[in-house]
Amino acid sequence: MSGTSFYIAQRYLIAKKGNTAVTFITLLAAFAMMTAVAAMFIIISVFSGLETLNRDMIANLHADLTISPAQGKKLQNIQQITDILHKNSDVENFSNVIEEKVYISYNNIGEIGYLRGVDSAYTSVNPVNKSIFFGKYPSFRFSNEAVIENGLDNRLSIPVGETNDAAWLFMPKPGSGIITKEEDIFNKKQIFVTGVFPGNDQLNNYIIAPIELAQELLNLPKNSAYQMVIKLKNPDTADTVKENILQKIGSGYVIKTKNEENAAFWKMINTEKLMIYLIFSLVIFITTFNLAGAIIILQLDKKEQSRALIAMGFSLKSLRRTYFYTGILIVVFGIIAGLMLGTAASYFQQSTGFFKANESLPFPTEIRMINYFIVAGVAFLFGGIVSWIFSKINKELILTK
Repeated sequence: MSGTSFYIAQRYLIAKKGNTAVTFITLLAAFAMMTAVAAMFIIISVFSGLETLNRDMIANLHADLTISPAQGKKLQNIQQITDILHKNSDVENFSNVIEEKVYISYNNIGEIGYLRGVDSAYTSVNPVNKSIFFGKYPSFRFSNEAVIENGLDNRLSIPVGETNDAAWLFMPKPGSGIITKEEDIFNKKQIFVTGVFPGNDQLNNYIIAPIELAQELLNLPKNSAYQMVIKLKNPDTADTVKENILQKIGSGYVIKTKNEENAAFWKMINTEKLMIYLIFSLVIFITTFNLAGAIIILQLDKKEQSRALIAMGFSLKSLRRTYFYTGILIVVFGIIAGLMLGTAASYFQQSTGFFKANESLPFPTEIRMINYFIVAGVAFLFGGIVSWIFSKINKELILTK
């Protein structure tokens, strides 16, 4: 009887219905499911695009692995760590880094910023030079060349590429005693801005310069560093390589992977993703009330036919299965049509960038196979439950005239 039930359910949807209200409610249920599925798929695709965009943005901030001292700021035994990293076949490149908060001043206008002192190998680990959109990356022939974040540069109006017009960096001096002049408070150095890079939540107010400049401002000896950043040949092996390096360099050091460096950020992203899934799952759940209404109305409209089927020996179980299949067919149609519509809208946004987050940035979209399974699974789950509950037609309803 299962094949017969499915055939009748199919005919209920395909064949012309005598009652216009039943036709309208059935189409409304299918359209509502299609719209909810399409909306969920589009939003998840946009969120996937934003997730990838954020991942790319912070890729130039944190390396695959970062070695820091467990206590204090200054990294000890740098030469020993360097030798260990040179011998590790999983390490592609590494670089020494010093990062500290500074005061930057130009034409009597000042801002608090972050100085990241790096060596010449830094771009082999984090290719920040590729994101320079105006000017050029420092040549490392001079210690006072620097690139600056766009927002910070705009606020200070520092000329780019001008060798006769410099800004000043001020670094507070440690110590005690009577202050008689400015030099007792700050170490200061001139910098010449050679280029500008775009900022984001992770790189706002940053200045990137040769590590020698940071060492001079902090009165540190040469070859000093606060961190060593590492690029791996295969980033997927970060956890394994981390443990291997830790065993060799001993205690007194902390090694973090890129994900661990951004643990708070990714926790926020995953929380937002979960909330989006829950909200749109709720939207699809509410949409299934249209499906419930369509099944109930169809049962009332087909009461005479149901009575005739029962009289011909059709079991109540098979009749219930018929209405269950009817609901499932409406759900499947809504899922397929919704995913097709959502895919078309996502491709349109990818191709044209029609909808924009701001004047220059279109909403990014990324179509992932997992998104199809998530959306289809949520819609089919709620649709199947509702179809099963409301297909439980009562025998008394059939027999009642």
